[in-house]
Amino acid sequence: MDALKRASALHQEVGMIDAHLDLGGIIDRRVKRGEKQVLQHYFLEDFKKAGVKLVVAAIFVEREFLPEMGLRMALDQIDSVLADIEACSEHFMPVFSADDLKKVWASDKIGIILSLEGAEPIGNDLKLLNNFYRLGVRGFGVAWSRRNYVADGSYFGSPEEGIRGGLTPFGIEVIRQAEALGMFIDISHLNDEGVADVFKRVKRPVIASHSDCRHLNDIRRNLTDSQLDQVAADGGVVGINAYKTIVSQNPGKQNVAGLCDHVEHMIHTMGYDHVGFGFDLCRLYYDSESDVDVLHDHSEALEITAELLRRGHAEEDLKKIIGGNFRRYFESQLI
Repeated sequence: MDALKRASALHQEVGMIDAHLDLGGIIDRRVKRGEKQVLQHYFLEDFKKAGVKLVVAAIFVEREFLPEMGLRMALDQIDSVLADIEACSEHFMPVFSADDLKKVWASDKIGIILSLEGAEPIGNDLKLLNNFYRLGVRGFGVAWSRRNYVADGSYFGSPEEGIRGGLTPFGIEVIRQAEALGMFIDISHLNDEGVADVFKRVKRPVIASHSDCRHLNDIRRNLTDSQLDQVAADGGVVGINAYKTIVSQNPGKQNVAGLCDHVEHMIHTMGYDHVGFGFDLCRLYYDSESDVDVLHDHSEALEITAELLRRGHAEEDLKKIIGGNFRRYFESQLI
């Protein structure tokens, strides 16, 4: 059996997990244009080919809507995602608890977990975090690549900026409250000072849902080896990001081989038990046919697994990366 067929069999056996997909924006924009069953129309076929069983749906608000419209846009996205899941309920279901995860794996359905990508929608009101939890949000991404009331993000490039900060006093309250509610903490997009502060204060493992290795691409958006070590030491997982400029600044390495180099560096640094997929596929988010990602769609995730098989990685180890590690994490963190 060739590597691609072996990869397909592994994905179908274990159930692939993508820890970061901007479904909030993708679905909400299309719903507002009058489209229906967005998940089924745009994603189902490719999900099935890749053996996808669980996706973390990011709720993200663009800068143009902040601060006045941040809360409203986030609420619109949540409503659109949940309504679309219901409209496609033959194939998809929302995941709010560990019991829901069990139902996903006992069925033919694909589970979807809601997560905030950046704290902007809660502003400086801690009670709003409780309300988002009641609406089904289970992940809390501390920051996007900008400053909010909770923390500073890891900016893209090197803009002129003032003194960088870690968690604000309000941010410390938010982290504690998110953990108390049962939300998992996501450090992707958070700056180095904020990451250090999070590790000082969390009591449970964290994830970096969609980040790569700074050792291979020296941008602040990626994680240092010491940060990778800390995620692993606490029992967390890092999802590799397929966005081209996060993989490499060299166009010649913005490909599956370059992405697999990040996987192997994470394996070398953290071990097989702490690496997963968090592809951050943005083509549909940007509503463009041009590929900003290494992968055109989720079906091409099979190419990553096939390449890792060719590089000599054992099938049992790759099952962890395809979905086993994030499944273990979410089963342990959701209540």
